[in-house]
Amino acid sequence: MERNVKKIGVVNLGLLLLVGAAGLAVANFSDLLSGRLAMAFIGLGFLVALVSYFQMRLEDRELLEKLEFDELTKSARSATLFNTKEAEVFPAQRAREQFERWIVPIFTVVLFLLQAGGALLLWRWLPKTDLTPLNQPMVALSLFGLFALLLFLLGQYSVRLARLDKIRLLRPGASYILLGAYLCFLALVAIATVEAGFSQIDLVIARALCVVLALIGFETLVNLVLEIYRPRVKGGEVRLLYESRLVGLLGQPEGLITTAAQALDYQFGFKVSETWFYRFLEKALAWLVLAQFGILLLSTCVIFVEPGEGALLERFGRPVLVNGQVTLGPGPHLKLPWPIDKVHRFTNKRVQGFLIGADLEEEAPGPAHKEKTVLWTVKHAKDEFNFVVASRETGSPSVSTNLIGREVLPPVNLVSAKVPVHYTIRDLEAWAYKHSSPSNLLEELATREVVRYLVSVDLSDIMAPGRQQAGEELRVRIQKAADALDLGVDILYAGVQGIHPPVKVAPEYEAVVGAMQQKEATISEARSYEAMIIPQARAEATNRVQQAEAYQFRATSAATAQASQFANQEKAFQAAPAVYVQRAYLQALARGSSGARKIVLGATNTTDELWLNLEDEIAASLLKGVSGALPPPKK
Repeated sequence: MERNVKKIGVVNLGLLLLVGAAGLAVANFSDLLSGRLAMAFIGLGFLVALVSYFQMRLEDRELLEKLEFDELTKSARSATLFNTKEAEVFPAQRAREQFERWIVPIFTVVLFLLQAGGALLLWRWLPKTDLTPLNQPMVALSLFGLFALLLFLLGQYSVRLARLDKIRLLRPGASYILLGAYLCFLALVAIATVEAGFSQIDLVIARALCVVLALIGFETLVNLVLEIYRPRVKGGEVRLLYESRLVGLLGQPEGLITTAAQALDYQFGFKVSETWFYRFLEKALAWLVLAQFGILLLSTCVIFVEPGEGALLERFGRPVLVNGQVTLGPGPHLKLPWPIDKVHRFTNKRVQGFLIGADLEEEAPGPAHKEKTVLWTVKHAKDEFNFVVASRETGSPSVSTNLIGREVLPPVNLVSAKVPVHYTIRDLEAWAYKHSSPSNLLEELATREVVRYLVSVDLSDIMAPGRQQAGEELRVRIQKAADALDLGVDILYAGVQGIHPPVKVAPEYEAVVGAMQQKEATISEARSYEAMIIPQARAEATNRVQQAEAYQFRATSAATAQASQFANQEKAFQAAPAVYVQRAYLQALARGSSGARKIVLGATNTTDELWLNLEDEIAASLLKGVSGALPPPKK
């Protein structure tokens, strides 16, 4: 192995150590999270470069040993000196083999533990850090730019040298150097975005680097497992166990094009990589990617706000006035490309709502749900919330005793209820900027007001006649709570629906309610009977009084008429006694025979004697020639 290769390995090792230490100091001084993660990669690269350098020295010693042996074996007299064992003749080779057999696997296991453990610890550590402003950002920017330049230049040289001269021990360190250059460039981007007002970008980049570190650790673990089952071919070149293909791909993305070209050549059977189209694509790929990226950025310059929505335009995280207004209305709008301008859409013109007491997505399926029937003994949601409601009743079971041993009865009950709340956003700026999660805050405020209200009302009132009043009272209370925190919303409706006792005690409630309803039904039935029988009695009394009065009037009138008739009859008798007697006789005869059967004989000059059987009906033939019509006999 040539001396300059070992020198390059030493330079790589020293540069990784220098940049890692200096970069970590700069990142800690400036509070740059992505810079600290980048230095973690460079630190791992230093360990890899250190091991590869030692292996490089062992192979160099082995090569020199073989050259010396070849020179000595040219002399015939020296041939007898080397008839001993090969291990005694080639100690450098034996040392190199022992290093690859024991030290390299052990180092790879340690490397995996550092990668996996570092990714886990850093991932847990990142949420605990505070996103504070950077200290001396321009100094950190210039230093990380210098680090990126040094690493990129030396990394490109080392990678090309390893590729052209096929120096496999130079590849791992060179790949980490190039990856470190790109990570320093990411740190530059993080510093620029934090200074532009996007403080979250630094945390996002740091989290992404944690994921990459975890993936590299997983690749190292896979390499360790595959090493156990790898077939050993004597004299064949073996890929370094601690060399990461993922690091090489991230440090040399152009290697993908070379791999794709080789795959195409193999699949089609001719040199596809030597065609004009492939050459053109290889040269113009960067420009094509840049063009697509530019088109993507231009597409972010036009936004469309849907009807019923409002949007807030931010430039570097600060609100922007458009035509004197903060809110963008429905329709198309132009803006600067992302990430300079960002648009946050909200549904501010449509009625929105939420449900307190149960989740709409967790309503329990079943007949009650399909028929929209609220049964006390059937659950209407998977997890119903029980509210505490006041009660004026004192017959509930005791739960505690006072100082004198007397039972203290709790005047409360539990009920399950659904309270839908509907609202619209009145002030979009207050809704978006004054609270981090306004929708959750509004729901919590509404829940608090519902709980406060229910503990102040009676159970019987809230379950029957007081629902409408309760809904209006809740709407007013929620509106006041929202206005106190300046949420910028209008509460349109709040109602109490599906209120019922807990399912476990619902049968007892139903029994009580059933008894109350039976009591009311019996009272109503008695009142109905009262309303019916009293008018009837009054009507019967009135009828009997009127009948008595009518009888009195008839009796009095008849006596008076009879007395007057007797006086008149007396005068008539005194005037003509014979006539009066004869007339009275005939009148009595007429009255007495008015209902009797009569037979009138028209002939007066005969002495016929007729025998009539008055027990039977008279035959019709017997009445021939008899004047007058006889009425039929009464049956």
